[in-house]
Amino acid sequence: MAKTRASLAKRVALGVAATLVALVVVATAAFFMLFGHEFKTLTSIQKVDDYPLYTMTYDGDYGIDEFLAQGGASNDAELIDFVVGRIMKGLPITIELPDLACSTFNATTPEGDAIFGRNFDLEYSPGMLVRTNPTDGYASVSMVNLGFLGYGEQKLPEDLVSSLTTLAAPYAPLDGVNEAGLAVGVLLIDTDPTDQQTDKVDITTTTAIRMMLDGCATVDEAVAMLGEYDMHSSANSCYHFQIADASGDSAIVEYIGDELSVLRPGDETTMGTSEGTAYQAATNFLLTPGDYDFGGGQDRYEVLMGALEASNGVVSEEGAMDMLQSVSREVQVRDDGSVFQTQWSCVYNLDDLTASIIMGGKYDEPAFEVGLAE
Repeated sequence: MAKTRASLAKRVALGVAATLVALVVVATAAFFMLFGHEFKTLTSIQKVDDYPLYTMTYDGDYGIDEFLAQGGASNDAELIDFVVGRIMKGLPITIELPDLACSTFNATTPEGDAIFGRNFDLEYSPGMLVRTNPTDGYASVSMVNLGFLGYGEQKLPEDLVSSLTTLAAPYAPLDGVNEAGLAVGVLLIDTDPTDQQTDKVDITTTTAIRMMLDGCATVDEAVAMLGEYDMHSSANSCYHFQIADASGDSAIVEYIGDELSVLRPGDETTMGTSEGTAYQAATNFLLTPGDYDFGGGQDRYEVLMGALEASNGVVSEEGAMDMLQSVSREVQVRDDGSVFQTQWSCVYNLDDLTASIIMGGKYDEPAFEVGLAE
């Protein structure tokens, strides 16, 4: 009898164990069906610079077509609602663009490659280089300030749980380059926010950058795309974009009284060009004639344009980083204790499809190098 009971108990235990294993298998399968792409994305995060800078490869679809199909977003709150529902599975997030003072320019290397330089100036900003490869668009790398997603010195994406909010990163790019050789950067203008009101689909500042990187191969395509949507500035501010492509073409797109203004090399009041070479620079004031002196950063603009004019727009990648250093912002401690400085400097090669990144003004250290093909 005892032997029979032991045998029965053993069978029951084995049955329970088998049931538990089956439940675990089913739960695991369900998890990966629902969150497999997200899990793969989060496990791709690597810390590549102690400032810090992270890299992340986004796996799967982040829903930009759905975003546009449901009407886009006319403000940050609507964008957040979409991202929370579509990507974050209900996890609350913030996407904010505070006052940023930046610099951009385009040039050509002695070897003939088109390059695009970018300084991102702000308070402490942990950075993330995000790789995306949409099924129906161009692969790209873009820089995201994780501070816009709620990260800071007390919270960084160091494990699976703390990394969850980075899933929103595709909707918060500030500069980048795609596999077609299109580069774009956004810069603050201290004037009334852009708030176009027609019957077009609504987009915000960072979603515009995402759409350009995903869908445009040339400056002309990017400018045309911006004209197809109603722009609404993020964070109750105003911005302009510099866009460049692998052909060496460039444009600066501004919004003057909610009207699109496109400036090509030579259109600005203080612009120089040379035969066979075209170049532009932008900082934090409007360049559209008649309003070109509104805003700040004229000193940085003059330094960049002076260097480009002196070299006829021909600059090595190392020289481009030197130019960014020459207009970088030194450490400034503000009244509230926050520290303002250049957070990152990027030189994008639009032909080789590479990026060289220096974090936190560490120009005496080797840049982090990355390519789209990696």
